[in-house]
Amino acid sequence: MPNPEIPQPLWVFGYGSLIWNPDFPVAESQIARATGWHRSFCMRSIHHRGSVAAPGLVLALDHAPGAVCDGVAFRVTPGAEAATLQTLRERELISSAYLETTLPLKLANGQEIKALAYVIDPGHDQYCGNLPLAEQAQIIAQATGGRGPNRDYLFATADHLAALGIADADLAWLATQVRRL
Repeated sequence: MPNPEIPQPLWVFGYGSLIWNPDFPVAESQIARATGWHRSFCMRSIHHRGSVAAPGLVLALDHAPGAVCDGVAFRVTPGAEAATLQTLRERELISSAYLETTLPLKLANGQEIKALAYVIDPGHDQYCGNLPLAEQAQIIAQATGGRGPNRDYLFATADHLAALGIADADLAWLATQVRRL
């Protein structure tokens, strides 16, 4: 999936921290759905939310036939596309565990668009799909990286999804469990 065609206008799909910290100028945002993917703590974080010695976990889109992932589609402010791509690539491609791709999305208003998205490379050594939720909770409760505690990332994402009316049972369970730990 390298070097995707960049959609015009530039839309970016947020399913994790981009939802609450896009870090680029946004002209418009809408709830959106990606089909064939699910949000999962399936990437070991050795930079932002963990370290090489004690990796944390961050969310990624993991391919799963029949699955859906609801998130937020952000239309980048016209004129800010090049700077946004640079910012996103520095942030998301720090360890090459994510692949930059273009996904079809369906917006809440029914419109279909193409958006830039960062999905997990299941062949990368940071990929850890299918970790039991209890093990994820233990890791998230303890890890800290360059952008702070792993639990803060989980709480911010779960809280923002809930505020948007986006249900994610696994994230809600993880947030409750990590708060207990």
